Amino acid sequence: MKFVDEAEIVVEAGRGGNGCMSFRREKFIPKGGPDGGDGGDGGSVYLVGDASLNTLVDFRFQRRYIAQAGQGGMGANCTGRAGEDLFVRVPVGTTVMDKHTEELIADISADGQKVLVAKGGWHGLGNTRFKSSTNRAPTKTTRGTDGEVRTLQLQLKVIADVGLLGMPNAGKSTLLRAVSAARPKVADYPFTTLVPNLGVVRIELERSFVMADIPGLIEGASEGAGLGFRFLKHLSRTRLLLHVIDAAPMDEEIDPVEQARAIVDELGSFSETLAAKERWLVLNKADVADPEALDALEQRFRDELGWDLPVYRIAAIDGTGCQRLCQDIMRSVELHRERLAQDPDYQAEHKARDEQMAFEIRRSIEASRVRRVEEDDDFDDDFDDFDEDY
Repeated sequence: MKFVDEAEIVVEAGRGGNGCMSFRREKFIPKGGPDGGDGGDGGSVYLVGDASLNTLVDFRFQRRYIAQAGQGGMGANCTGRAGEDLFVRVPVGTTVMDKHTEELIADISADGQKVLVAKGGWHGLGNTRFKSSTNRAPTKTTRGTDGEVRTLQLQLKVIADVGLLGMPNAGKSTLLRAVSAARPKVADYPFTTLVPNLGVVRIELERSFVMADIPGLIEGASEGAGLGFRFLKHLSRTRLLLHVIDAAPMDEEIDPVEQARAIVDELGSFSETLAAKERWLVLNKADVADPEALDALEQRFRDELGWDLPVYRIAAIDGTGCQRLCQDIMRSVELHRERLAQDPDYQAEHKARDEQMAFEIRRSIEASRVRRVEEDDDFDDDFDDFDEDY
């Protein structure tokens, strides 16, 4: 199944049924009076989290979702049937935003979580509602109101505790294979990973966390180089980032510190809030690197980039150093979960940070789309000029 993490859909709630104007007319009942019933309410549209889904590909084929309208009222004081609500299943981890108002409607993060995205129209009133001592035969009714219509932008962000960040071929997929049962593709060429991969890292029977591996980021990603920013949003949900560095590059002209600096700059261009997230440094391929060279490289990171967070040396190919790294990650994740459950201030701060990050990510993605459109227009103009010359 193709991995699709963005989609745009239109949801339309049902219209409310109109009220009925009717009078009771039966033999031997000369004073029947009004008996027009109310209409039924229109159906609403809900999005429901479904853990069995992992892509938004279905929304590429069906883009409009319409709930059932309410039935009109009838005589004999019969109320019209209400329209059935429409429940649209989306993957857990889907962020829902209103395209026109840029309002963050919901962040669906649990299986079965239900979110109202379009409210059904109200029912109209039958003429029975308007009878009074001075108006014995009312002819007034009201029409049902229209249901809400919204254009929604859906963004799927994989739910993980830890995200792997780094250049292509730094060893991120190898690390994920070493510490979990996930089996992402590993090869000796760049951009082996084309879509995000998830793996569950199990420390003990009831202690585990989820690690996410995304395609490598390169310098110039903000301008569309490589795979650009397309998958960076998947790191926004993580508690912790692991910046994986190739400590022993085959090309001696490659400077790991400069590569790391470029990644940090690109991350800041995408989202300053995401760039400020806690990030640990992981020096991979330590088994083939000279220990003294590793000491010097680590010192350069601390001096030139001001790195004051933990630094780990591992060899993902054989698992060296991975156990200690995972144990420390588990403790950090558990502390985060505990504070999130018990500290209201920490919870509010976390929520505010997520909302700010969602806004910055949306702004970056929209800017990237505009840039691609402009580039396509420039290409068309150049092609027209070429066609006129030849």
